[in-house]
Amino acid sequence: MVDRTVAVLAGGLSHERDVSLRSGRRLSAALKSESFGIEEWDTDGGLLERLRTHRPDAVVVALHGGEGENGSVQTVLEMLDVPFVGTGSQGCRRAWDKPTAKALLQNAGFVTPEWVVLPHSTFRELGAQAVLDAMVERLGLPLILKPDQGGSALGTQVVREAAELPAAMVGCFAYGDTVLAERFVDGVEVAVTVIEGEDGPEALPAVEIVPESGVYDYTARYTAGLTDFFTPARLDDAAAKAVAELAVAAHRVLGLRDISRTDAVVTPDGTVHFLEVNPSPGLTETSTVPMAIEAAGKSLGAVFAELIARAITR
Repeated sequence: MVDRTVAVLAGGLSHERDVSLRSGRRLSAALKSESFGIEEWDTDGGLLERLRTHRPDAVVVALHGGEGENGSVQTVLEMLDVPFVGTGSQGCRRAWDKPTAKALLQNAGFVTPEWVVLPHSTFRELGAQAVLDAMVERLGLPLILKPDQGGSALGTQVVREAAELPAAMVGCFAYGDTVLAERFVDGVEVAVTVIEGEDGPEALPAVEIVPESGVYDYTARYTAGLTDFFTPARLDDAAAKAVAELAVAAHRVLGLRDISRTDAVVTPDGTVHFLEVNPSPGLTETSTVPMAIEAAGKSLGAVFAELIARAITR
């Protein structure tokens, strides 16, 4: 693989551009010790032409949000028959849409917090206050609001009092036209990385997430020192096994490939609640995937080198 050229796609134009650039830089640095020729490519209008004229042996998609996670960039790579690390276009679309992912995991027998999904037009046409009242009647309080698509917890807010709902809805709609309102579940929040090996997908040690503010929002995710992480998570054996099984199941049910990260909450009674899954998880200094890889006794570069080699040959 010494003579192989690998393009790391990062950046892009989504709200998560800065996070993606950080992930791309860290991954590129890790791969340079793995004997690849590494090129960092920002993702813009020149991508297709660059893929045609400077075709790499493989691409690693380190894009977060927007075109990089909703299957669009993956579709382009598939059309041009460029090998890439990461989930294909169809799997990305299933994971990108949070209500779809929740419904599929629920249908597969897993627990996920009760939810409703409503577009902005419903509040405008039926009356915002009436719809909000019905939402609270259905889900109760507290609840969590998040855009139905997107990542990095952008627009996500926990609402504990009904009076907080209107402002929280405005903040959520700033990042999308449809809101996912979900019953808030209190417990141990974990992120579980899944890596595909020769024997199929395998869950790495779960990372427990304890934000100082109590909410793992964008600031808590990407500001060093605002969140404590415990790897492996402080779970009993039964709960640790259950979150691993959930993460592997999410990877399989949604048709993901190579790598994914499943977010879940374990309640005091040991019930594991599926929240969402990310097919292009962050690799920054505060991201949970590198923590899980290290806890498993592996290195970021070695893990992705194996995924690249597999992508080239499949």
